Amino acid sequence: MYALYKGDSFIDLGTKQYLANLLNVKIETITYYMTPAHRKRVKSNAYIVIKIEDDCDKEANQNESI
Repeated sequence: MYALYKGDSFIDLGTKQYLANLLNVKIETITYYMTPAHRKRVKSNAYIVIKIEDDCDKEANQNESI
């Protein structure tokens, strides 16, 4: 899951595909919104995407370490 923000305002939560459809951009653009390079280049009111670890991700990570 990924969280989409515009500046400090939360916009929506969903998959990369969902957020790309919401903004009418490519999935690659959503991936770019997650990078440190994007954060350095943009002003404070730009789109930012943050990966949110959910319970399924936590279980998968725990199973891999066993």
